[in-house]
Amino acid sequence: MEQGNPKPRVALIAGVTGMVGVSLTEALKMPLALGGPWTVYGVSRRPLPIWFPSSLLDKHIILDTLDQENTHKILSPLCAQITHLFWLAKYNSPIEDVSISMNSTMLCNVLSALTSSPYSKLSHVALQTGTKQYLGPIYDPVLSTQVIPHEPPFKEDYPRLPFPNFYYALEDILFSYSKSLTYSIHRSSIIIGASSMSCHNALITLAVYALVCKHENYPFRYFGNKFTWEHFCDASDARLLAEQQIWASITNSAKNQAFNCTNGDVFTWKMLWIVLCEVFDVEYVPYDEKYRGSSVEFMKDKAEVWDRIVEENGLHKTKMEEITSYDAMDAVLNFQIQHVCSMNKSREFGFIGHANTLASIKLWIEKLREMKILP
Repeated sequence: MEQGNPKPRVALIAGVTGMVGVSLTEALKMPLALGGPWTVYGVSRRPLPIWFPSSLLDKHIILDTLDQENTHKILSPLCAQITHLFWLAKYNSPIEDVSISMNSTMLCNVLSALTSSPYSKLSHVALQTGTKQYLGPIYDPVLSTQVIPHEPPFKEDYPRLPFPNFYYALEDILFSYSKSLTYSIHRSSIIIGASSMSCHNALITLAVYALVCKHENYPFRYFGNKFTWEHFCDASDARLLAEQQIWASITNSAKNQAFNCTNGDVFTWKMLWIVLCEVFDVEYVPYDEKYRGSSVEFMKDKAEVWDRIVEENGLHKTKMEEITSYDAMDAVLNFQIQHVCSMNKSREFGFIGHANTLASIKLWIEKLREMKILP
């Protein structure tokens, strides 16, 4: 760890209302948080939702970081306070060139504002990315048909794939600041956490599908292929991602490094499906090749069903199209490779955090119920 009695640390969490943003806010404010006590500022494009633990934030900033002028106006006065930036923000577009442009602009605007003064205190940036680092632009309708992913288990020292990737662009932006601050890069797998504000929340996406099936008496069928049903996948608990990012931010040997961050175990989608059936009290339907389909197609006309579920159970008002991502789910469930990362580097550098994926599924669903997002 860093030596001596450090000066007060002030964190700015960009994307604070997402799954990891919520967990990171809670983790930084724990009495025994590494490097604490922390002052925590959060940035989001919209007001805090009612379920967010707003009392834990010392300051909340509503800001569209695509707006360069406003970003500088709001954040530059804070540059003499903020010591650590946790970058969880994400502009989601299936077109990779659009993702590169938008996400790069957001990060550049914030970094420019926070380093605009000779009195800037920013010393470290934790950047969250993911396994698109190894898979390539899997959501791009054109590029996804051309890319050949790396062989699993994915390792941090794999070379970049020869395709556009906004994760690469964000890394390059950080590298350009390497003379003035340190960084850490955190590559997640499928994130499991609790938020209705994340663009890709696999757990809510699966939960809404299960609840619609239960409400309308549809069979809860698996829409993926036989390969993913039977082969291994991994996931990243939002609490674990928060823990690793804090660790890397205050551990000298972990700085200027990229780390995978997964739970450290693996599952098959068959195993996970059984857990979902138990949690949502729906009948387990074994995989059957004859019933292959698309969750996008199945769910395209189910928005009104979700509205009824929300109303009947007194849930916070959410729109199905805003809290689910069935296009992303279809892509993941139809991989032809095992989606597994190596955690060896992270362990060798001293981070030994882990989580039980199937157990965490139940925990996070219970949390989403407490938050009145799920019934």
